[in-house]
Amino acid sequence: MSLPQPPDPAKLVIGLFTREKQRFKEAAHALAEKFGEMEMVSPWFPFDYTSYYEAEMGGPLFRRMIVFKTRIRQADLPDIKAITNTIERQYTRDNKRLVNIDPGYLLLERFVLATGKNYTHRIYIGKGFYADLTLIFQNGSFQTLPWTYPDYADPTIKNFLEKIRNRLRVDGKGT
Repeated sequence: MSLPQPPDPAKLVIGLFTREKQRFKEAAHALAEKFGEMEMVSPWFPFDYTSYYEAEMGGPLFRRMIVFKTRIRQADLPDIKAITNTIERQYTRDNKRLVNIDPGYLLLERFVLATGKNYTHRIYIGKGFYADLTLIFQNGSFQTLPWTYPDYADPTIKNFLEKIRNRLRVDGKGT
């Protein structure tokens, strides 16, 4: 018989991409007001994997990742996604987003993103949102899956996530 066990707390990781780099600082401040102190901020990554967002946001686009100090409960991901959607709406012009905000969490074994879009591999987590298993950690590094977004498959982003994972491993699993 499988006995229920509480899930490990996770590192909150939020990816942002924008055309206007100054918007990152504003949005990051709004996120810190909601989720607490930032632990790490990635360097800028070019976001040239798809033209999907160009009609709405223009280009070129740039991505940064924020890691927060306080760990979260995995069950809080739908609430976090609702908050980030509200913040995202604050950064619109003519009904077009100036900043795209992708919240997720990182554990030793996986990286998960929240999304409002259903698909075959996504699991409903409540409040109209789904969990997207984006990367799994196997054989000493994060591995992509057939549905992994191209930007998260990029070695520079995977290396950044591995740095976060190493900190999590060294700090231990507890809060």
